Amino acid sequence: MVTRGRIVLAVERYKKGEASLGKAAELAGVRVGEMMTILAEYGVESRVEQEDYLQGLQGLSKVW
Repeated sequence: MVTRGRIVLAVERYKKGEASLGKAAELAGVRVGEMMTILAEYGVESRVEQEDYLQGLQGLSKVW
């Protein structure tokens, strides 16, 4: 029950622009990828821009 409440809070804050994707994931207690899935399940469109996405991929390629 508490976990669901954290997820709903995170989704609402993300929808209102009060939390970034990373912050919403932190609030919900999940990984960013899982938060993206949760947002899609709630019908919330991503605010991640293509440039942000590409920069994230570049960062991952440096780590791997």
